[in-house]
Amino acid sequence: MLSPEGKLTAWLLTGFLAILTIFFNMYLLLVTHRSYRKKHKLNPADFIITAIALASISQQVLTYLWQTIDVIDTVCRISLMAAILLVLIFSLKLIIFWSTTFLTFYYGTKLVMEPVHCYTRIQEAIVKHVHTVLALIVVSGFANCVPLLSVLTYYNGTSAEFGDCGSIMPTDTTGLAYVFYYVIISDIIPGIVMVKCSISISYHLAKHLLEMKASSNGAHGPKLGTQMRVIKMTLSLVVVYICFVAVDIYTQMTVVLMRENTLALTILFASVYTTVSASVLVYGKKSYWKELIASYNLFLEEYPCFSSMKVEEVKTEPHEHSHGH
Repeated sequence: MLSPEGKLTAWLLTGFLAILTIFFNMYLLLVTHRSYRKKHKLNPADFIITAIALASISQQVLTYLWQTIDVIDTVCRISLMAAILLVLIFSLKLIIFWSTTFLTFYYGTKLVMEPVHCYTRIQEAIVKHVHTVLALIVVSGFANCVPLLSVLTYYNGTSAEFGDCGSIMPTDTTGLAYVFYYVIISDIIPGIVMVKCSISISYHLAKHLLEMKASSNGAHGPKLGTQMRVIKMTLSLVVVYICFVAVDIYTQMTVVLMRENTLALTILFASVYTTVSASVLVYGKKSYWKELIASYNLFLEEYPCFSSMKVEEVKTEPHEHSHGH
């Protein structure tokens, strides 16, 4: 359970992470909007990334608001508001996880050519209806989290010693069952889908590299260009997700099994996840990353004392294409 000093530290850290998350996600939104204005349409990958960026910004703003209430409102006068904010945060967390899983699934389907059978036909059908799938993710994200209000215990006008005004502390079997259900749909199922996609992408990559090496007789290393960058991005997203899920499940279990209120930590780790995954998404598109580095260096040029902080710009490789399909 976090002490008041611990809560204050978590609050300050969340504020810093919120600035980074909003910066990366706003950058993603601006670049995809520019692309939309040029082409008058968004490719499916950009559409999913836009949904993730919007949900991440919303989650960070609400997270910071909840932690501000948690630090300032020591006698729990507005505990119901804190409880509603928590439900919204958990809903957005679910939406972000499933949208990221869908993005991994999308790239897995586009990068890996599998023999046509029933499963691949289902995959193709899902990928063709990106807008519908994302709408379903958003609706189910909120629908699955509304029952949290019945599991939430919030204190009314009494100071909760080291506790939080609104916290997920199931008191009966139904509450316990719901928390386990939430962990399964928000952490475990998306994790299984992501691991499956990353295994097929890694297998495809290894096979492709071996084929290219054989065809070039080992004379020079094979080049995959943008495709390689997408693979790195997708696998990085999976690794970041798995690390977060391990921590998230642990904190959820301390709440349920050890009756310890580690909610502020759960929310802090969710902020770390959105920040890291947003930077991975920006890195995934070479044109985006190059532009960001160039803008950063241009900004530093205005202040000669910071010239040592400049980042070396990457030269564009020939035959560089956007990875969206």
